[in-house]
Amino acid sequence: MRLEITRRADLATRALLTLGEARGRLKAAELAARVGASPGFLAQAMTPLVSRGWVRSDPGPTGGYTLVTDLDALSVLEVIEAVEGPTDTAGCVLEDRPCSRGGHCALHIPWSRARTLLLQELSDTTLAGVAGRGPR
Repeated sequence: MRLEITRRADLATRALLTLGEARGRLKAAELAARVGASPGFLAQAMTPLVSRGWVRSDPGPTGGYTLVTDLDALSVLEVIEAVEGPTDTAGCVLEDRPCSRGGHCALHIPWSRARTLLLQELSDTTLAGVAGRGPR
């Protein structure tokens, strides 16, 4: 996967931030309403967060989602990769093919440098920082 912020990654980030503000369990329908998504689309974004152990999902009529990790401990890059999978470092920016060692495209070096800086920034930025409650 190329590095991109999809609607699902955006939704996962907003759901984590909303759960952090709630400081307790939110029913799926309430969380979906707060982040402006359908409950079905919310579930797609929440599944990887639950799998990673960042969010607890309690089923049933009294259930919902609870944040079980500190937003200081999660980087924006971790959330993106949890939802979308690992970022691809071998793809060519100009063509849909791997960049080969012998035949790099014209933008290979500047793109690699810019991508490295972007990934570092996303890795250094915590969700608490995005929420304005912590480092970066």
